[in-house]
Amino acid sequence: MGNEVAAMAKGPRYKVPRRRRREGKTDYRKRYIMVLSGKPRFVVRFTNKYVWVQVVKATPRGDITIAAAHSRELVKKLGWKGGTNNTCATYLTALLAASRALKEGINYAVLDIGLRRAVKGARVFAALKGAIDAGMDIPHSDEILPSQYRIECRHIADYALSLKEQDLDRYKKLFSHYIVRGLEPEEIVAHFNEIKNRIMEEYKVAPREEK
Repeated sequence: MGNEVAAMAKGPRYKVPRRRRREGKTDYRKRYIMVLSGKPRFVVRFTNKYVWVQVVKATPRGDITIAAAHSRELVKKLGWKGGTNNTCATYLTALLAASRALKEGINYAVLDIGLRRAVKGARVFAALKGAIDAGMDIPHSDEILPSQYRIECRHIADYALSLKEQDLDRYKKLFSHYIVRGLEPEEIVAHFNEIKNRIMEEYKVAPREEK
């Protein structure tokens, strides 16, 4: 069977996938459908350390970035002391990118998650929630969104508090990157809301009522 597959891969009909598809960066079929819609795309991408959110529009000459935000900005410009690619950082980065898009007159987009699987409650949908809370209209089902408990990283706070009481040495080791930045991890929910409010005040975002 393996030899047959190898032979097919070298046959006259075999077409080498495009580079970005081979590298696991672009699903060209999904991209083609979104480009045909003519709507801006709310693009969410992750690296091992960061989150990158862009609002882009396709043109014959290529994509044009209308607004963007990187989770490094949370640290450098807003004083964020938490992680830079977890659920709450993803939400905050998307809130910032969407607020900038709205300022540029873009209030509707379609979600572009690249090659990531659409798993209920995944980080990529924390980005979707951030965009929605900023005031953007993005087609979705509320069922796929993470809970507020996870979006504001309350699960981290609860675990940190429990671990601090049970094993202080492990607590210090596991949350060393928080402690070095001057944040006790059990206080991350209050810190998250502080940064969220800072973004909303800067971009005049009206608080969204939860259903």
